[in-house]
Amino acid sequence: MELVAGCYEQVLFGFAARPAESWTVVPDFTHHAHSASLSAVAVNNRYVVTGSRDETIQIYDMKKKIEHGALLQHNGTITCLEFYGTSHLLSGAEDGLICIWNTKRWECLKSIKAHKGHVTSLSIHPSGKLALSVGTDKTLRTWNLVEGRSAFIKNLKQNAHLVKWSPDGEKYVTVITNKVDIYKLDTASISGTITTEKRISSLRFITMKDVPSLLCEVNTKARLTCLAVWLDQASEMKQNSDKAATSSQANEDEISSILRKTKVCWTDKSDKMAKRKRKITPKKQKLEAPLQKKKKKQNSSA
Repeated sequence: MELVAGCYEQVLFGFAARPAESWTVVPDFTHHAHSASLSAVAVNNRYVVTGSRDETIQIYDMKKKIEHGALLQHNGTITCLEFYGTSHLLSGAEDGLICIWNTKRWECLKSIKAHKGHVTSLSIHPSGKLALSVGTDKTLRTWNLVEGRSAFIKNLKQNAHLVKWSPDGEKYVTVITNKVDIYKLDTASISGTITTEKRISSLRFITMKDVPSLLCEVNTKARLTCLAVWLDQASEMKQNSDKAATSSQANEDEISSILRKTKVCWTDKSDKMAKRKRKITPKKQKLEAPLQKKKKKQNSSA
């Protein structure tokens, strides 16, 4: 298990977490990831991707511990990133675009002009057939990924900065400053509201069996902006049932085939940019060891 965190200081941190009766977190790597502050991070079972105010998405191969390349499609700060399974990545940015990437070849399958303002957050339905996005144009938009088009637009009273599907896909939430609105999928109506005293910066659905308790903590002087947990799921995936694996792959294949078929239908300028820029910039730079280890080596050599 690896905790990966981005910060204002343009650095990506990696901390190896060792689950046990007494949890421990050990610095694993530091990497000067971008030329501006990091703004988003996402993980799947192999890769970590980071977005930044420098308008690029950097890709890291966590199994080889090297940089894998950079995606250069957006013209604005990268605001949100989310993987679907092992074959697709969705990215949103201040240019109002949502890009759908194939993670096998790292090419942009489709570039959608999603919002008139910035895209502030997006979330993919567990089925992989729908996605939600919110932006600075005070709208919540539902995207049909099977047909490659907008399915529904809901006007909001204020700009939402977070949106998230529930794990079962039957509910979703939007966050506006310090307020969480809970929606039902079947009616698209608000079923509940949660209000906090301070602004909400992140949100996750969890299932609690026991009272939450602090397992461990990491102290750093850096100003953290984004956080994710990377798991090596190779062994876990082998234990999954064939039915679940087949269903997941079928959904991913369906999205790929439909996107390829409907690609010609999108004739805006963003698609022309996608054709020009869809190849990644290859890199093979290794992620650096943590600073503490470097200092020890210098002392021993002295």
